Amino acid sequence: YEVDYHDTFTSVTKMNTVRVLLSLAANLDWSIKKFDVKNTFLHGDLEEEVYIDMPLGYGLSNNGRKVCRLRKTLYGLKQSPRAWFGWFIEVMKKYGYHQGNSDHTLFIKRMDGKITLLIIYIDDMVVTGDDVVDMGKLHKYLASKFEMKDLGALKYFLGIKVTRSTTSTCLFQRKYVLDLCTDTSMLGCALVS
Repeated sequence: YEVDYHDTFTSVTKMNTVRVLLSLAANLDWSIKKFDVKNTFLHGDLEEEVYIDMPLGYGLSNNGRKVCRLRKTLYGLKQSPRAWFGWFIEVMKKYGYHQGNSDHTLFIKRMDGKITLLIIYIDDMVVTGDDVVDMGKLHKYLASKFEMKDLGALKYFLGIKVTRSTTSTCLFQRKYVLDLCTDTSMLGCALVS
């Protein structure tokens, strides 16, 4: 406490990266898949020494003065997001991906003239590219490292609804705008041109 305690970290992709990724997929007719990791913050190993009070229900001796030292991350722990993302980086690098220079949540793999791109937003991943075989292998590899779900074709990500047809890709932010209007108490306002 009092040494970097209030600093927080979360693996949040930049909106420009999301736009470029969706634009590439639309222009090059790449499929876009979405994956979700379950229990994200339970996958990291702690590098720092963190102690917690004994959980309720455990017999306490020494007038309740016992504590537990954590070796793994937990939800609500400030160190959990950084530990999870550090572990995720290691997993991706072992599989041949490298991090983007302009956005640390972008992972790129080039092999045999093909490319696969992945962006991560906390525990949601969007994968696209022209290497459909590698995208399938990537899902199997990631599923072997942690419990996750293949949510299929991308339909919704960061407040953006994505619909695709054989001729176009459309992005909608209706829900985002409605939420913004609700949060600012502007939902029932009269329209002005």
